[in-house]
Parts: sequence; structure tokens; C-alpha cells
Amino acid sequence: MAAKVITAAMLGGDCYPSTPIGINLPNANWIRVNHGSKSVTLENITYAYNQSSLASGFGPEFTASPEELDRSRTYGGQAGNLHTDFHEVLGHGSGQLLPGVSSEALKNYHSPVEEARADLFALYYIMDPKILELGLLPNEDAAKAEYDANIRNGLLTQMTRIQPGQTIEQAHMRSRALVSQWVYEKGMPENVISRIEKDGKTYFVINDYRKLRTLYGRLLAEIQRITSEGDYEAAKNLVEAYGVKIDPELHAEVLARYAKLNLAPYAGFINPVYTPVTDGSGKIVDVKISLPEDYVAQMLEYGKKYGFL
Repeated sequence: MAAKVITAAMLGGDCYPSTPIGINLPNANWIRVNHGSKSVTLENITYAYNQSSLASGFGPEFTASPEELDRSRTYGGQAGNLHTDFHEVLGHGSGQLLPGVSSEALKNYHSPVEEARADLFALYYIMDPKILELGLLPNEDAAKAEYDANIRNGLLTQMTRIQPGQTIEQAHMRSRALVSQWVYEKGMPENVISRIEKDGKTYFVINDYRKLRTLYGRLLAEIQRITSEGDYEAAKNLVEAYGVKIDPELHAEVLARYAKLNLAPYAGFINPVYTPVTDGSGKIVDVKISLPEDYVAQMLEYGKKYGFL
């Protein structure tokens, strides 16, 4: 397995204007087993997403306490990047199918189960003391910030991307809902996560991060078993029970709170414009970078110049 962190200079195709923050190849399991995998994290993209969220009012609206918000602002970017690396490199890059099990065994449930498996790998190991020993995170609060974000996203904020009355369809969103709903339910006897109301608003608060990590580990073990054995029925039951349905009352509340922020549910990017600078002989000696601010104008320009492609 190999990983790289790069700066994206230009976006295109399915990655423009809204781009992933990490890319992991190949998808074929047999190639991973025999030859390994490679992961790329787009550092400037993750940084931009994080900085945008800090300035938007989104954090104060959906964090339950000043302490949670402070952890998010202080460590959210760093912990989120490490989570992405674990998810892509070690999560997707780990685990094997048992002999005779087809990579298509889980059928339409493969994608959400695989995304949940990679997320759970990251969530379980990001809280490991070895991470602090290796200096990958500065302290345990950084890992707590990632746990906060995962629960907050899976149980609350990703609902902002779903229309009223609809269910969760996208694989990554199903995986986040599956993981957070499962650990919330299984942790109820010991009050691992609390659902609270403040000023008419709903929040989810983690009361015991260590016990939550244990729950992540339990679910990771089960999802790895499902994947390795190709247990379609177990995959179906897990996804349908925890990753599809939405509480309509909570959904309506989240949408109303989000609407007041006047934000778009998805973020996108405008490409910079690179202009070569040449000397008297025509040799390129520098490149000037300009940052346009009109997305529509850029798209119209692309259509005019490159529509023939």
C-alpha cells in the first residue's frame, strides 16, 4: 500500500466543480490482493473545505457545547485529514475475501458496506494510543474531535442534503448513517451517546469516547465478516435497518435550522487560470495565476473553447 498527499492544481471531469478529498485505486479486489493499492489525498481541497466550514456558522449551529466547537475548530482539519488517510489507505486497502467469495456477493449493498468498513477502520484506530506515540495527532482531544464530527454528521448534518420525505440513497451517506445509528442504538444501555434538546434544538453528545471506540470495533468486526464471507442477507439487514430511513421530525428540524444559515449543501471550486510568461526567445520563465470568481462565466468559457471535445 502507498499513499501520497498532493496539491490539486486543476480540476476536471467528474471531479469538477465538486471534488472528492481522496482517491483510492484500484477498485478490483484481486488487484489489491496481488499488487497492492495506492491512495492520494488532496490536501488543499480538504483545507479549503475545513476553512469554509469554520467561517460559515455551520459549526456553532450544530455543535452541542463550546467545548465541542473548540475541539472542532482546533483539531478538526488535522483529525479529518488523518481519518481520510486511514479510510483510503488502510480501510479500503485492508481485508480479504474468503476463497470462493465473489466481489459482487453483496450486490447493491456492497458500496455502503465497503464505505462503512473503511470509515470504521479509521474511527477505531484514530483513538489508539499508538497514534499519539507516533505523533500523528497532538493529543486525545484531536481524536475526540473526529468522533464528534462523525456522530454529528451521521445523525444530524448530512440530512441537510436530503429533500423532505426522501430516504438516504448515496453510498457514503448510507455508510455514515449506518455507523452512527448503530453505535447510538447499541450504546443506549450505557448512555454512550445522549440525544439532548437545548432551546428547541436537537444535539447528540458523546459521553464516553472509550466505550464508543469499543462499539466501532464491534461493528468493524461484523462488517469485515460480512464482506469476507459475502453475507448478502446480513448486509441487506444492516443497511436497511440503520442506513436508509430518516426520522421525519428531526429531518424537518435540521432543514429549518440549516435554511437560516443560507448555505448550499454542497461545495464546489472554480479553477485558477494559468498564464505563461515568456522571455524574448519565447521560453516560458514563469506562470501567472489568477483566481476568477464567476463559476458560470468559467463554464461558458470552457464551452466556447473546448466544446468541440
